[in-house]
Amino acid sequence: MLMRRAGLQGVSGRPRYRQSPNTPTASDLVDRKFERSERDQLWVTDITEHPTREGKVYCAAVLDVFSRRVVGWSIDSSPTAALVTNALGMAIGHRKPSAGTVIHSDHGTQFTSWAFTQRAIDSGLVPSMGSIGDCFDNAVIESFWSRVQVELLDRKRWRTRVELSNALFEYLEIFHNRQRRHSSIGMLTPVEFETRRQKETAA
Repeated sequence: MLMRRAGLQGVSGRPRYRQSPNTPTASDLVDRKFERSERDQLWVTDITEHPTREGKVYCAAVLDVFSRRVVGWSIDSSPTAALVTNALGMAIGHRKPSAGTVIHSDHGTQFTSWAFTQRAIDSGLVPSMGSIGDCFDNAVIESFWSRVQVELLDRKRWRTRVELSNALFEYLEIFHNRQRRHSSIGMLTPVEFETRRQKETAA
């Protein structure tokens, strides 16, 4: 009352989370149906983070749901749009997908960024996003990161970002893609599964 009479008004603090009004998002083209019959029909992507004594390491990965193969990845010390855009660029460069490949993600600011969206569209990919705050809408990549957590990240305390980054590289490219057998693809590795399918198609 005294402030009102004196013509004074309190100053509110900054909001805990910055709002992004009118942020363009994509519709859900997957609807939790992750089975695909060929490679490069549906890619899923997400970010994980893990601490070291120097600070956190962030890793973005792009996974082909057909073979469960990691087709693109990027590691950095901050979760920027460049992190996910670089992972997507690696996937595009390695796989050279035909137009129409769906790239499915959550509504994180990195995935709604202009850089990521434009990189996908310019390469003929079709962006797709699950509902906000529902991990089941991107269950394949969520399950993948859970396994990485158990099989690698939580097994020791990491001293430096370089140490953890090297371990992530070995896990993604060597262990996961070439050594780890997956029940969803007949207990084959992703590389074995794709090679076998390629031979069957060519026969």
